[in-house]
Amino acid sequence: MKIAINTQLLIPGKLDGIGWYTYETLSRITARHPEHEFILIFDRKPSSELKFPPNTRFVTLSPPSRHPFLWFIRFEIILPFLLRKLKPDVFLSPDGWMTLNSPAPCIQVIHDLNFVHFPEDIPFFTRKYYNILFRKYARKARRIATVSNYSKQDIIKYWGISPDKIDVTHNGCNEGYKIVSPEEKLVTRKKYARGKPYFLYVGALIPRKNIARMFEAFNRFKKQDTQNTRLLVVGQKKYWTPAISEAWEKLEYKEDVTFHGRLGVAELNQLYAASLALLFVPYFEGFGIPILEAFNSGAAVITSNVTSMPEVAGDAALLVDPCSVDSISEAMISLSTNEELRNILIEKGKERSMQFSWDKTADALWKTIENTVKEN
Repeated sequence: MKIAINTQLLIPGKLDGIGWYTYETLSRITARHPEHEFILIFDRKPSSELKFPPNTRFVTLSPPSRHPFLWFIRFEIILPFLLRKLKPDVFLSPDGWMTLNSPAPCIQVIHDLNFVHFPEDIPFFTRKYYNILFRKYARKARRIATVSNYSKQDIIKYWGISPDKIDVTHNGCNEGYKIVSPEEKLVTRKKYARGKPYFLYVGALIPRKNIARMFEAFNRFKKQDTQNTRLLVVGQKKYWTPAISEAWEKLEYKEDVTFHGRLGVAELNQLYAASLALLFVPYFEGFGIPILEAFNSGAAVITSNVTSMPEVAGDAALLVDPCSVDSISEAMISLSTNEELRNILIEKGKERSMQFSWDKTADALWKTIENTVKEN
């Protein structure tokens, strides 16, 4: 088979959830199937850090596209021309972008429908593109893959897609996340938190991650905290909205909050392992990879009781109402004062993590590719 793949988000050093899904699945699929040809299509010169087997070749399709107008030009004009030239057996898009102007059988990976539920959280032209074009892509696609049963039901409910057309390919976790020694935890706490206990947030700083209420909950928690506990925030500031800014300005304990931007796997592993818990309470999530990263690192988890997060966490995390500051702060108090509860959750998290892996994800996505070609 000849398989063309949209890899515009495969940028080392800037991988988010979708980027990791793309990298982890494709690195496995291309290595396991040397009998097939894989063509990875980028919108800029691929990084020299990307290492793929000989049955893989890179194609750069300019211009770089990070704006809805450029997306339209790229996917509805330039990409169809390339696909007519390549004549692939299937076109796979791990990040959801597709084309309406090519007869090539397409597989669309939809990670979530956050733009349907919370359009106000996304810039105007971006949300218009998503809500109009992505829906049309889904109807045109031969098959759809998604990362949770929650997202599958969402796609069925809001877009009227047949459940038989949708495959669930749960996310996995980077193998670099693992248990660390007590000595390493001590060093990490000294380096990042002045030796004090801390809660850890990992993810982009965007509205649906519930950053404003997280700040409010930390403020409320600190009024009862006796251990000088800190909050470490790891992630890129994407949409620092007025609501987030207001919550930050009202925070009485700013000196106990530190921002660390993007960090590599090794540093993140240490931060997860040495934390009191991961504090990850979005009001919407298609999966929630940080939950698995925390489980694999031996950390307790506080997460939301809505959308996909209960599906991922099972009974291995404290589930809270993300719309309730009291619910979040009470969970923080419980884990900061109850070591037995924390240890129970850590052990449950280790067991829960074994149900998810990138190997399983890659196998599921490959089955989707095979089924698409057979159906075609």
